[in-house]
Amino acid sequence: MTTPWLIDASLSQFLIIDVQTRLGKAMPQQPHSQLLNNLAVLCQAAQQLHVPIHYTEQYPNGLGHTEAEIELYLKDILATEKTGFSCCSAEGFLNRLKNTTRKQIVISGMESHVCVLQTVMQLLDEQFQVYVVADAIVSRNKQHHKNALSRMQQAGAIITNYESVIFEWLRDATHPEFKSLSKLIR
Repeated sequence: MTTPWLIDASLSQFLIIDVQTRLGKAMPQQPHSQLLNNLAVLCQAAQQLHVPIHYTEQYPNGLGHTEAEIELYLKDILATEKTGFSCCSAEGFLNRLKNTTRKQIVISGMESHVCVLQTVMQLLDEQFQVYVVADAIVSRNKQHHKNALSRMQQAGAIITNYESVIFEWLRDATHPEFKSLSKLIR
């Protein structure tokens, strides 16, 4: 049985927004490290549970490519390059998300108050159920991050954390992937 507010692995897509080298250097160290650690676990969980992963790069000529710690999990996936702040402005991006029965979008990335915020707002307009992983997004400024979380929640996005996402995807301790994924969280 599915419930409308829990994240379901069979209905989810995972989106990683602009986790790029030069952009990462501008982030505060602790939240940036947390983002990379939590994102690595989410990538592994998504792969093991067959949740499609999408990722974007904002103007990679200027901001560099996806950080190596994350790119290692994305080898068989093509990055969507963009110059618009919302991922939805990239050619073909929105159609890729729409051309599936998976209408739950789990979101992580940089920066909370710019590309993440604008993408979330547009995905909500497109009638997706949007889950923002608060401990897998980051901004240079802590207040901008808090403001973005508040705005996204007020607009209808569900604010969550990386462990909740994984345990909702698993749903039960009898899931065949439970043991291997729970080891990643410890």
